[in-house]
Amino acid sequence: MNVITNHNKPLSPFHKKALEIFTLSSQISKYLVHDLSPLLSNGFEDPDIYFTGDIVQQSNSLAPQIVQAESKTFSEERQKHILSLSHLTNVLNKNCERLERSNSNGKEFLPLLQKELKKFKKLQHIWMLTL
Repeated sequence: MNVITNHNKPLSPFHKKALEIFTLSSQISKYLVHDLSPLLSNGFEDPDIYFTGDIVQQSNSLAPQIVQAESKTFSEERQKHILSLSHLTNVLNKNCERLERSNSNGKEFLPLLQKELKKFKKLQHIWMLTL
């Protein structure tokens, strides 16, 4: 079954990978939130819980940036969205590294997300050459 955009154009592998990353980060976040939500022994919340929401928010922004870049006719406008994608990918990777240091059993799933981000970066390079 092919996923179709509004313009009846099939999604590129790059766009599909962005959607996969969003799905994966959402699932990992749900797992991590369960571990990180109880209060610590000092009565405060675990500060790492905020990174779980960050990875979801950042991964959710990947696909719209791709659509925006592809829809722009001028290269200067496309470049803004390409830079935004690069920034989102780097910050997403950094937040994965932060979550790996958290006190959760779910952190063992983060290397999977990082592996997918690495694939995403390779696809991004190819995609940028086609714009």
